[in-house]
Amino acid sequence: MLRIGYVRLLDTGHAALAAETAALEAAGCQVVRVEGTVAPGDDESAVLDSILDFIGDGDELIVSRLEHLGAGGRAMLAVLQRLERQGSSLRILEPELSSHGAGGRALRAVLEAVAAAEPARFVPPRRSAACQDIRALQRAGVGPVEIARRLGVSRMTVWRKLKAMETCGA
Repeated sequence: MLRIGYVRLLDTGHAALAAETAALEAAGCQVVRVEGTVAPGDDESAVLDSILDFIGDGDELIVSRLEHLGAGGRAMLAVLQRLERQGSSLRILEPELSSHGAGGRALRAVLEAVAAAEPARFVPPRRSAACQDIRALQRAGVGPVEIARRLGVSRMTVWRKLKAMETCGA
């Protein structure tokens, strides 16, 4: 069984890195990986993703604190689910938690409850360019790239609408 330690440096800096690394090594980690400094709420975690791609059946991911897994309940739950699918487990040093046994079921239930209580992320609706706006700008001699920039849409949107207008004779 391979024990992999993971440290996610938050914007608090590198001061705690040596202590966390030592704690993970004392917990039996053969490998310790460190994610560079990330701001709270940032879900980008390339190092964690590579660990999750590599970790196998029977292996254990160990973190010093639960918040190292992600910015919120959904991110943490996604990591736990990914580990479970691969037959791996999770162990947290502070507070002492593990995804094994009854404690694991409780941890999963808590993360599911937190994830369900989190507000859904707002994804702004995409702006649609009106065909008449595109046609007017084209007639004024504006190119498709500039039309896209002026209307705040993608170039592909402009190209598709121009092509659609050509085929229907508009």
